[in-house]
Amino acid sequence: MAMRQALNVMAIAALAGLAGCASTPEPVKPPSPIAAPAPTAPLVPEVQSAAFLGVERGPAFGALPVSDSDANAALAAFVESCDWVSRKDDKSGLTRPSDWQAACDAAHNTRYDRGRAFFAEHFQPVRIGNGEAFATGYFEPELRGSRTRAAGYDVPVYSMPDDLVRAWPDTMAESERTGRPPLGRYDETGAHVPYWDREAIELGALAGRGLEIAWAADAIEFFFLQIQGSGLLRLPDGTLMRIGYAGQNGRGYTAIGRTLRERGEIGDGTNYPVSMQGIVDWLRANPGKADSVMRENQSWIFFRELTTDGPLGSLGVPVRARDSVAVDPRFVPYGAPVFLDMEEDEADGLWVAQDTGGAIKGANRFDTFWGNGPSARRIAGEMSSGGNALILLPKGSVDRLLAR
Repeated sequence: MAMRQALNVMAIAALAGLAGCASTPEPVKPPSPIAAPAPTAPLVPEVQSAAFLGVERGPAFGALPVSDSDANAALAAFVESCDWVSRKDDKSGLTRPSDWQAACDAAHNTRYDRGRAFFAEHFQPVRIGNGEAFATGYFEPELRGSRTRAAGYDVPVYSMPDDLVRAWPDTMAESERTGRPPLGRYDETGAHVPYWDREAIELGALAGRGLEIAWAADAIEFFFLQIQGSGLLRLPDGTLMRIGYAGQNGRGYTAIGRTLRERGEIGDGTNYPVSMQGIVDWLRANPGKADSVMRENQSWIFFRELTTDGPLGSLGVPVRARDSVAVDPRFVPYGAPVFLDMEEDEADGLWVAQDTGGAIKGANRFDTFWGNGPSARRIAGEMSSGGNALILLPKGSVDRLLAR
């Protein structure tokens, strides 16, 4: 239950996929297939980092309702993040790499059954802004696939093409060239143009180039695996192949759930709820329209095979079910423990910021990871909750921030 009365959030359930150092990492997690928080979700000022939004000291960790098992699991996840937090700059402006060193040194020497004592000793919970939070969920989907093309397996899973490059179009003035150049390709005239979109790729723009690392059995399921950003392919012999995000075609993302809702195809007055499963059911019930609707999302995700014991998040370490959360790193330091107290009690507890995503923007915006399997799919697809959040920062960094 919320520590403070949460806003009445009637946001659309969102589903985000998985994220890919030292500067801004490539967003490995594509945006939600439905939408980012609806306008009724908690709003935050248009600021660029948590340091500008403001920090308020929260209750001591010992006062938080965190179970021993929850704290112990979070400690294990935190240890995996230490190589990042103790070396990389924090885009939130809240911490320095040196702030994390004592906690990381202690974590490596703390038994995993001493989680609560560890967090109480080394961390101070703080609120970013007013602490009002919004959380969604994501998971690792599983679908049928094959390493080679075979009957019933005809949806290509492409690796990164070598002609996908960043460059400034010749038509763009020097004064407009800020930030990173856009992704695209060079056409037959030598001009840098946008890369092939979803429709062109599905119609064979990349066929015959040897980019296929696998073949999926179901185009709709693969569409949602792309949105998740990683997943499992159940091969014909029963073994699993884990694939993870390798890159994206640079094309804009369209949330087809929002599109279908605006057209009156899902939501109130229809047979389909505004949820991932509602979208899937609509697509299956409308095979003549499904391809064109999915192609309105021009974004395409490229994959690589993973040999890790879980999908990789933005820190390059596996994200863990019920322990890892995706954040906007401008407002939550990567590797920071996060305490969520949401209206959806299932999301309550201690998480570790190990991922990011295209729809995860702003302060106190979180995407909780639930693992794989039917239960994870259900929870992630339905998770859409307001509540409150506390970010756990090393104690020394909090003293410095509040002394400003």
